[in-house]
Amino acid sequence: MANYEVIADVSATLRATLKVAMESSVTSAGDPDLSLSDVAVEFLDVDLPPSTKMLTLFLFEVGEDPTARNHARVRETDPPDFKIRKPPMALLLRYLLTPWGGDQPTQQKILGRTLQALYDKPVFSGIDLQGVLQNTDEMLKVTLSPLSLEDRTRVWHSVQKPYRLSVAYEVRVVNLDATEAVSVTPVTRRTADMEGLEGGG
Repeated sequence: MANYEVIADVSATLRATLKVAMESSVTSAGDPDLSLSDVAVEFLDVDLPPSTKMLTLFLFEVGEDPTARNHARVRETDPPDFKIRKPPMALLLRYLLTPWGGDQPTQQKILGRTLQALYDKPVFSGIDLQGVLQNTDEMLKVTLSPLSLEDRTRVWHSVQKPYRLSVAYEVRVVNLDATEAVSVTPVTRRTADMEGLEGGG
């Protein structure tokens, strides 16, 4: 069951994927890129020292995915109990990914590797998934979000920090299961009142 931990586990999945990408970066000559091998991938800390080589992940918006609404209720059958549960709440998570480093070339390399990694692997499933998503058939699609410069600037303004070069990504569909279920009694026998039908004729 994808319980309330699922949002944090999606974030952990994204972080783990990008950390592996940084550690496995290679130069155009095919050699390990030592300038990216020690890049940390962490959740947002807007007070980082300028010398820290890091990619930060900032979950700035959680919404309901409109493409997954109006799904049928889920039937659970475990005789003798029969239950009906609301369909999972389909979530859309939006992240701001920001490179930090001692100089502009390093920051741009971090950003470039991020774009490359998520372009090569836009779907997370199976062993990629962390936490409650492990050993499930869930699939997460990661896409570059078309946020305008104005929208990005608003995000930075909300945390009261000057704008920095960053990219936004959407992760969908994140299924959050409902906890409440209604027990129902199945129909085991049906009888027809033939006398009543005849008398009414």
